[in-house]
Amino acid sequence: MNLNVKSLLVAFLLLGAFQSVAQQLPMPRNIAAAYQKGTRSVTGTPGASYWQNTADYTINLNFDPASRKVTGTVEIDYTNNSPDTLKQIVFKLYPNLYQEGAPRAGGISPEDVSEGVKIEKLSYNQQAQDVQKLRMDNTNMTVRIKPLAPKQKGIFSIAYNYELNAGSHNRTGQVDEQGAAFLAYFFPRIAVYDDVDGWNRTPYLGPQEFYNDFCNFKVNITVPQHFVVWATGDLKNVDYVLTKKYAKRLQSAEKKDAIIAIIDSTDLKRRDITAKNAQNTWKFEASNVVDFAFATSDHYLWNSTSLVVDPKTKRRTRVDVAFNPIHHDFKEVIDFSRKTVEAMSYTFPKWPFPYPHITVFDGLDQMEYPMMVNDNPVETREDAITLTDHEIFHTMFPFYMGTNETKYGWMDEGWATIGEWIISTIIEPNLKDDYGVAPYSMMAGTEADMPIATLSTQQSGTPFFLNSYPKPALGYLYVKEMLGDELFTKALHTYIRNWNGKHPLPWDFFNSMNAGAGKDLNWFWKRWFFDEGTPDLAIAHVQQLAGQYVVTVEAKGTKPVPVELNVTYADNTTEKVKRSIGVWEKGNTTTQVEFKPTKAVKKLELKGTYIPDTNPKDNVYEVK
Repeated sequence: MNLNVKSLLVAFLLLGAFQSVAQQLPMPRNIAAAYQKGTRSVTGTPGASYWQNTADYTINLNFDPASRKVTGTVEIDYTNNSPDTLKQIVFKLYPNLYQEGAPRAGGISPEDVSEGVKIEKLSYNQQAQDVQKLRMDNTNMTVRIKPLAPKQKGIFSIAYNYELNAGSHNRTGQVDEQGAAFLAYFFPRIAVYDDVDGWNRTPYLGPQEFYNDFCNFKVNITVPQHFVVWATGDLKNVDYVLTKKYAKRLQSAEKKDAIIAIIDSTDLKRRDITAKNAQNTWKFEASNVVDFAFATSDHYLWNSTSLVVDPKTKRRTRVDVAFNPIHHDFKEVIDFSRKTVEAMSYTFPKWPFPYPHITVFDGLDQMEYPMMVNDNPVETREDAITLTDHEIFHTMFPFYMGTNETKYGWMDEGWATIGEWIISTIIEPNLKDDYGVAPYSMMAGTEADMPIATLSTQQSGTPFFLNSYPKPALGYLYVKEMLGDELFTKALHTYIRNWNGKHPLPWDFFNSMNAGAGKDLNWFWKRWFFDEGTPDLAIAHVQQLAGQYVVTVEAKGTKPVPVELNVTYADNTTEKVKRSIGVWEKGNTTTQVEFKPTKAVKKLELKGTYIPDTNPKDNVYEVK
């Protein structure tokens, strides 16, 4: 057979096989093109032609808490693993959110409007570029280069500075008037170039989050004496920046289960914590992470502990909490954090915590980074628990999994929400956490209710909240209940093994879960994530037959939700009868729930903590 004819036939057969599987889920043609090119696979694994770019960052930074001036140099050794020759490189300058005239989806204080990031020098492969001719488009900067061929490297050297915002805290900025600060997005970085969109040119406007490549970082951070630095990555010169007593405490915490006060209130008064230099340089290294952030303060307490997260290798993760002594709600956060890391490793998602440490910093936000969390003070113990475990859970999604938060916020926030629901009750069994369920019941089927698959960049306000948090979390929870913990964990681990350290799309997630479960779950994925509709069950009919109750439940809405029948007996005792979403798999609109009562029945009601219903009035049947 002619080679060209044979190749065309093979391509045709592969495309037909692809379409027979993937047509069950709606797929935009730009996504379908990636599967046809072989960078993605309908089996749920990366395709044979999958690629992603990477870089090694060496950053030298000086931060002055008094003036908030950030001055730095960054060398980027960039590897083009794509099949394309790159004639330009797009950079992200996230601090330009505060630049005068920059578009943003929310206001900032006039005093925080700045000149943005100033590029002092820029060279490519040791060839200086005219910084006056750089194409600046707010948070994007485009640099034209001598073409970078596939599998080749290019080296950028950049000197830059900017002023950290004092207020208008949006994930980064000064934390208090005493100079504590959380610095994120503090360096020029190369944007993602991927197999679907090419360059990620989506501007950073504030609400949507981030999409960065997996890279390696060596970061040297210089701050004044007495300022301690917590950061992504491992501290490589602990004996040079901390005095002997505190370095010893930290090293002890890395090996012990006990909670150790690295810095207590007495230590703060002694001011003998850091090396006695006018300035100290803290050296950190992190490998294969999508971001790097740090925080600093000269008046924070520091609690630390560690635990075995992988029983096979005995690998430990150190857990740190750094906080202002006036914020009493942070005193228990070290315990909440430790229990979260433990629950993630052994219960859900039951995957060894992937990083050597995690720091919860007392800041002004509720935002996550690899190995770092920026959390604001809260009023109640319950809020402290749910905020802590939600943000730490993001370690897995998006950071370990590398999802595109900018386009698909539900691929990380939905997981953090179900993680919060599950882990909060492990930390505090009496805590009821149904974050977002009631708002979804209220807004489902209205103009504010869009399909989850709607791009995050096309949403704001209520639609963005519903589609990022409660709706996907409910979808994950329903599949977990239907499959059972063992099979669900197998499916989820299949997804994690396939895509950690890479950039999965929603379809990669769905295909991985199907493969891992050994079941075609597309009937649910389509109806819950892609279709419009409402969750609405009703008790349609009740019969008593041969000593049994037969309750006919009608799905008036098209969103499949579990059936949870609450039986109230005449003596006011209760019983629950549950059915998973599997009862709706065939597209039926009614299902029957049978149960044998143990005593006289007074009332039947369809109701569950995690079961939204747009019309609960038809969920009750009074027995007469």
